[in-house]
Amino acid sequence: MSVLIAASAVDLGGGMQVRRALPTQRRRLIGAWCFLDHFGPADVSRTAGMRVGPHPHIGLQTLTWLLRGEVLHRDSLGSVQRIEPGAVNLMTAGRGISHSEESPSPHSADLHGVQFWIALPESARRIAPAFDHHPRVPVVQRDGLRVTVLAGEWLGEQSPARIHTPLMGASIAAAAGASAVLPLRPDFEYGAIVTHGEAFLGTPGDAQAQRLEPGTLLYLGSGHRELAVTAGNGDAGIVLVGGEPFGESVLMWWNFVARTRAELTQASRDWNDKAAYLGEVHGYDGPRLVAPLPPWMEPGPAEVAKHP
Repeated sequence: MSVLIAASAVDLGGGMQVRRALPTQRRRLIGAWCFLDHFGPADVSRTAGMRVGPHPHIGLQTLTWLLRGEVLHRDSLGSVQRIEPGAVNLMTAGRGISHSEESPSPHSADLHGVQFWIALPESARRIAPAFDHHPRVPVVQRDGLRVTVLAGEWLGEQSPARIHTPLMGASIAAAAGASAVLPLRPDFEYGAIVTHGEAFLGTPGDAQAQRLEPGTLLYLGSGHRELAVTAGNGDAGIVLVGGEPFGESVLMWWNFVARTRAELTQASRDWNDKAAYLGEVHGYDGPRLVAPLPPWMEPGPAEVAKHP
C-alpha cells in the first residue's frame, strides 16, 4: 500500500529553503537513494541565489537536476562546471571529496531543482572520487508526458550516469490532464514527489490514486508492475526514484554516509582539521562550512576552543 510522507523544511542559508523528502523518520532509503532535496521555485532576481560553501562528502554520489536557473559547481578535483536545465551533474565522493555550489553571477531570476544522494555499496564506497557532467540525458515522449531518464534504465533508455547499484531516477513533465501508465519493476521499491502543479499517482494495489502536490513524498513500496500518472488541471512535474532495496545498514551524519558512528565521527573531525583526503575547493569567495559534531561525540578541549 502506498504511503504519503510529509517532507521537512530545511534552511540552506541565504534565504534558500528546501523540501527534504529523504531521509525522514518514516523512510530513510528508497533503493540506494538516501537523500532527496527539492529547492524552489525561488525568486533570486534580487539575491545572490544559492550559496553553499565548501563542504565534504564520503560514501555517496550526488546528482543535481535543474528545472530552471543555473548553479556553478566547484570541487576539490579542480572541476568547475555550470549546470543548466537538461543536464546532469554526478559527483562520486567515494573515499572523500569536497565541493561548493553557488548561483553564478549574473544568474537567472528563478531557481528550481532537485538534488539527490545515492548511497554507495560496500564494494564502491571507498573508490577514488570523480565528477561527471552530462549535458544531455535520454528523453522519452509518451501520452503527453516528457520523461527524462536521469539515472539507470527506464522505458528502454539508459542514462549515461555511472551508478553502482540497480536503480532508476526520472523527471516527468506532464501536460495538463495528461494520463499514462508506466512500467515498473516489481523487484524495485519506488517513491515520487511533485515539483510543481498537482498529479495523481496510483498502482494496481491502490484503492484510488494519490493526489500529490509539492512537499509530500509518495512511497510506493515494491511488487508493482505499473504506475498510473495523471496531471491535474495544470502542467505538473514529477520526480520518480526507485531501486533494489539496499541490503546494507547505512548511517548518515551531516554530509557523510557511512556504516559506523566511528567513521562519521572521524570524518567530522577530519574535515574540521583540514585532512588532505577530503580536498580543498578553490575559487569560492566565502568560508568553508564547519562540520557539526555528532550528538554522540564528546568534543576534546581543542575542539571546544575551535567550535564553541
